[in-house]
Amino acid sequence: MAKRSAPEVNAGSMADIAFLLLIFFLVTTTIETDSGLNRKLPPMEDQVDPPIIRQKNIFTVLVSKNDQLLVEEELADIKDLRSLAVEFLDNGGGVGDETCDYCQGKRDEASSDNPDKAIISLKSDRETSYKIYIAVQNELVAAYNELRNREFLRLNPNLGSNYVDAQKKYDDPRTSEADREELKPKLDFVKKMYPQKLSEAESTSKSS
Repeated sequence: MAKRSAPEVNAGSMADIAFLLLIFFLVTTTIETDSGLNRKLPPMEDQVDPPIIRQKNIFTVLVSKNDQLLVEEELADIKDLRSLAVEFLDNGGGVGDETCDYCQGKRDEASSDNPDKAIISLKSDRETSYKIYIAVQNELVAAYNELRNREFLRLNPNLGSNYVDAQKKYDDPRTSEADREELKPKLDFVKKMYPQKLSEAESTSKSS
């Protein structure tokens, strides 16, 4: 009886199949990206002597390793942080050349002179939880945006939008160049009224 020869497997298309599978996985696979805080660093400047900053123009915020919040050396709740920061930034306690004619604060001479002089100093412990750190950052930025919203609406009542919405429209690539040119000076003017001066000190590992 004659031996039957085993049929040969045609492997000519295996390379094509492997190539198609490779393309499939490259197209369908999603790559995780880390999200961070949106911060724009100031330009480098040649500065010999640092400016003298009065202590009353510095608003200190400390976050301990136990996620406790100290605002101006007093325990505070994170839900109160935004209003405390707004009160400091909008105080307008300066006189003479440092007067703030648009500030609506208490004008306490022991607090900030004007928004241009006011600096928020944030310091956290190395063991501070990421959740609390981000929450504190969000509240401080929200304080600036709250004041910018108020002034943007006051100065541009016909636009029907606040500062945050106008900034989003300006940043949207679908916005026409004409609209962007109209919004830019208005946004820049309000940013100058309440400049975001948020300073982060080096983290420590010995806070309580």
